[in-house]
Amino acid sequence: MYYTSDHEWIDFQGTVAYMGVSSFKLLGFRAIHEVLFNDPVSYKKRGDIIAWIRYQDYKIDILMPVDGSIVQVNRILLNNDLKQISDHLGKSGWMFSIIPSNRYDRKNLIPVKDYLSLIKNEFRHS
Repeated sequence: MYYTSDHEWIDFQGTVAYMGVSSFKLLGFRAIHEVLFNDPVSYKKRGDIIAWIRYQDYKIDILMPVDGSIVQVNRILLNNDLKQISDHLGKSGWMFSIIPSNRYDRKNLIPVKDYLSLIKNEFRHS
């Protein structure tokens, strides 16, 4: 598993990868009021916005962690049960399954151990 500097995570599973958001990215969100998708079933480049999560007046971008094609949106996100969505994402549940263009490309991705150190430092400086 790897993380981006924008707090998305990606878990490579052979030719497919699952991606979601870290709980750190959702700090301050008491609930999720809406998940908006930006053309979820298509080819995206690393850094493209693939969705937004909204809580009251706050909206955060969910960015594609690698180049590739989104092949599936987690059904929990599609059912509009906001409590179930909040619980799912709060437990680091996956949002999308993707087929990376290059399944071996880890450029700009942060290994778990390094990410945890990064988060610990951000908490220390806030």
